[in-house]
Amino acid sequence: MKIAVFGGSGFIGGHLIRELVEQCEQVVNVSRSLKADVLDQVKNVTWDELEVNPEILDGFDAFVNLAGESINQRWTKAAKDRILQSRLDATNRIARLVRVLKNKPEVIVNGSGMSIYGYSDTATFDEKSPRKLTDFLGRTVDEWEKAVNRIKDVRIVKLRIGLVLGKDGGAFPLTVLPYRLFAGGKIGSGRQVHSWIHIKDMVGMIIYSILHKEVNGAINCTAPKPVTNAELGRTIGKVLGRPHWFPAPGFMFRLILGEMSEVILKGQRVLPKRMLDYGYIFSYSTLDRALKHILLKPDKEL
Repeated sequence: MKIAVFGGSGFIGGHLIRELVEQCEQVVNVSRSLKADVLDQVKNVTWDELEVNPEILDGFDAFVNLAGESINQRWTKAAKDRILQSRLDATNRIARLVRVLKNKPEVIVNGSGMSIYGYSDTATFDEKSPRKLTDFLGRTVDEWEKAVNRIKDVRIVKLRIGLVLGKDGGAFPLTVLPYRLFAGGKIGSGRQVHSWIHIKDMVGMIIYSILHKEVNGAINCTAPKPVTNAELGRTIGKVLGRPHWFPAPGFMFRLILGEMSEVILKGQRVLPKRMLDYGYIFSYSTLDRALKHILLKPDKEL
């Protein structure tokens, strides 16, 4: 297969590319500028090059779009604009690319987020749950999905991504840091639910979606057993042999992070119902097993 990854230099994209080069005839990373740290087996292409010569990706089997500004920053008005527009711009450029290609990809796997369901400490969400667009991230995901839905004549898969656990990226390393310093504990009430997924299963779901033509529409990229913030912390402490005792008050996160703190202080119990129905088998379905792999295995085995 020939697969193009848009935004392949990020946390998820980097892991995906490393897996794809073992399985594919050709892998292309598309980014704003040429990346020196991408694997030698991967061809680097810029967005500007594609504008001039879209035939570079003619006949590719799949496009995976993970491009977009990180949400892990203080949400000023300017930051919100960048977060939204970066996602819409990338998706709209891919839509234009698909229109002009003679041999279009069979599938586009596009990033999305579980924020589209809203927050709750008691409700359980699956892919049939209604959208709740009362906050910034929910509205951003809704606009992002509307953009990719406008692409016609191609199978579309939308990845509603949860909290991705990995040693080398995302929010998890910062979550673990207090425990390494013997200062870990619950954040806020500790009752907020984290719908997590191991980076290996995140990559696995993307590849499964490419290979299995029955997969389409929105899929929740979460493990089948979400946990509360307190449970997450206690499990990290148990795996590392560190105490779980030093609570971090919610007002501190609100003061430091502003509106972005809601991602940490509010919860969502999101289940991967459709992927389980499709037959996807998780490598890491329990938090204890996932954290032991991430925190205790040598880097070369991750």
